[in-house]
Amino acid sequence: MSERMRKPKAIIVGGSIAGISCAKALILAGWDVVVIEKTRGPPTGNPTGAGIALHPLSQKIVKSWLHQPDLLHNITLPLTIDQNRAVDREKNICRVLARDENFNYLQAHWTDLHSLIYNTLPPEIFFWGHLYLTFCISHDKSTVNVKAKNLKTDEVIDIAGDLLVAADGSRSSVRQTFLPDSKLRYTGYCAWRGVFDFSENENSETIQAVRKAYPTLGNGVHMDLASGTYTVLDELMYKRLNWIWFISQPEPQLKGDSATMKVSSDMIKKMHQEAEKIWVPEFARVIKETKEPFLNLIYDCDPLTQLYWDNVVLIGDAAHPITPHCARSTNMAIADAAVLGKCLERWGPENLHSALEEHQSVRLPVTTKQVLHSRRVGQIKLGLPTPDREPFDPNTASPEDCEILKQRSLPFFDDVPSILE
Repeated sequence: MSERMRKPKAIIVGGSIAGISCAKALILAGWDVVVIEKTRGPPTGNPTGAGIALHPLSQKIVKSWLHQPDLLHNITLPLTIDQNRAVDREKNICRVLARDENFNYLQAHWTDLHSLIYNTLPPEIFFWGHLYLTFCISHDKSTVNVKAKNLKTDEVIDIAGDLLVAADGSRSSVRQTFLPDSKLRYTGYCAWRGVFDFSENENSETIQAVRKAYPTLGNGVHMDLASGTYTVLDELMYKRLNWIWFISQPEPQLKGDSATMKVSSDMIKKMHQEAEKIWVPEFARVIKETKEPFLNLIYDCDPLTQLYWDNVVLIGDAAHPITPHCARSTNMAIADAAVLGKCLERWGPENLHSALEEHQSVRLPVTTKQVLHSRRVGQIKLGLPTPDREPFDPNTASPEDCEILKQRSLPFFDDVPSILE
């Protein structure tokens, strides 16, 4: 096949939502893609994972990737209310701090959203069970060669392409190649997380009580703030509740690269006791009855000044590790993928550098401000010191102080890049 007729080829490292979103966007832009992912296969069932709040732009993008756009609504619940309230157990008081009733997000479980996008892709493009090792850019910078190891056979394979897309997460090996001094920053807090499955007893006392305590559950995201800590509660499809509890603590020592910490029964017991002291009894009971809660250490990274080098580009958490307070990680990854695909389609493979430059110029100003805003929101909600204000106290905060608690305070909240219009 002549060079003019040959389809350009992208090698994507990472098969999470960022990676498969990129695969979809690039295929639609006329590229061949392969995806290298170290896990043995696509996620099935209900493994450890959590809820994802999908921004209206992400909804629009994902729907454009589906043969039947309504499929997105089949796996999601509406989040039309964004509510923050102060909880004072000693005085038995709950007070609304900030409430947005035009939120227009959708709530999905991570696995369900991954499966929805994955099922639109040809399975033969995936190299499951392959660990990315290294890459090499050709002398004329026209191609990139990637080495990966088959974890089952230990065989090392070589894959050649025109573009390397690093979708390998917040601890990106590819990013480390270009920015060896770029380190993840521990925020000073962790998050207990859990998914409470009530499908076998949807009228249990626990569920009846929590629905009474949170009347808009199933239609909103609920954040309860106490002194120096806060929680998130919302409902997922298929009779599940998703919850997060942020707690300040020194950085624990981790083994390996995962930010998920192995927890002991003693740690869980202590967490249950603390929940009963701080939170409303109905929510504390949900926490106590959740099977296999897990603990995430929360990191972010100072914003990068560039997103691509030659024919290598970073997307998703590899490009902008971010705290979870503004529900941005997955939404940023989907927008990254969509913008990258449109830029590659607009410029064509013969103008790859121009395409990557435009992608960077569109995404970098947005992701930089959103990373820093999410960092600030986390500091405020957890009552941590910030340079320009007193630590936030939910029990004495003024209405003006509470405006930043709304998701809508995020920079570029309603922004749609012109290339996606």
